[in-house]
Amino acid sequence: MTGANQALAAVSALAGRLSHDAAAVDATGQLPAGHLRALAEAGLYGIAAPVSAGGMGLAFPEICAVTEELAAACLATTFVWIQHLRLMAAVLDDRTPEPLRAELRAGVIRGDVRGGVARTGLFPGPPRLTTRPVPGGWRLDGQAPWVTGWGHIQFVVVAARGPDDTVVTLLVEAQERPGLSAQRQRLSAVDASATVRLGFDGLFVPARRYLGQQPYDPASQQSEGLRLNGSLALGIGRRCCALIGPSALDGELRRRRADLDQAGPEGMPAARAGASEFAVRAAHALAVRHGSASALAGDDAERLTREAAFLLVFASRPAIKDSLLARLTREQPG
Repeated sequence: MTGANQALAAVSALAGRLSHDAAAVDATGQLPAGHLRALAEAGLYGIAAPVSAGGMGLAFPEICAVTEELAAACLATTFVWIQHLRLMAAVLDDRTPEPLRAELRAGVIRGDVRGGVARTGLFPGPPRLTTRPVPGGWRLDGQAPWVTGWGHIQFVVVAARGPDDTVVTLLVEAQERPGLSAQRQRLSAVDASATVRLGFDGLFVPARRYLGQQPYDPASQQSEGLRLNGSLALGIGRRCCALIGPSALDGELRRRRADLDQAGPEGMPAARAGASEFAVRAAHALAVRHGSASALAGDDAERLTREAAFLLVFASRPAIKDSLLARLTREQPG
């Protein structure tokens, strides 16, 4: 069985379990540790790592397909898992110092060592999280408002504004201590993702946890990252289509997926906006199909409607927001 077929078979086997638990995960706000263990046992934490390194060796389009199917089953579980991909990318990147790669590579690929991400230093506008060199390492000050998977991860890949208009990426242990505090964010959807606001007050990060430094350029964010996040919206739309039954939405799901697959950097914001808007309409269509039951907390349509709304703003960018607002506020014919 090829790596791609192995991954898709593993996801299909997991999807039923995750989907069965999704309502309970949403209601309790607790993500079962068994979900993440199952992903690790299926090899999905090493989804992009070479087979020779113990990974699945999947190409990017295949990773998007896996992400979509997982999101269709349980968005909260997928939301935590997808954060890990940034840590995996770091340990596979030749630009990451080799001692750090050697220390973490095997555990990260197996899913024994799991990661989250704080991209605050990449955000446009005045810096909210800064770092500067100090003897033996780096000092972090400021806030990271959205860090997902707290309590389920060992490390956070932190991007902070550095000297001379740069972005410095550091690896921070995911535990509170002097200089690092965590405050739980209560989310309208995927609250089980254990998303927190991190506060940095002179946190010392040793030089051995340095990942890299690059010029600050918010416009240069990779379209691959935006495409992968679009798979979350496709997953919600896909689940809604399955629950509605055959409809014109099935064809639109395929078109939205193709738009994301074909979009380059300039077209990606519009493609992302299209996928997010589609997920909202599909969830609303499901609510109408379910009727008054969709007004009950815990109904699939009620949960999926909240999740689709959440994805309107998750991992957004100004260009995505502008495109979404144009779509959502346009006058409808008739």
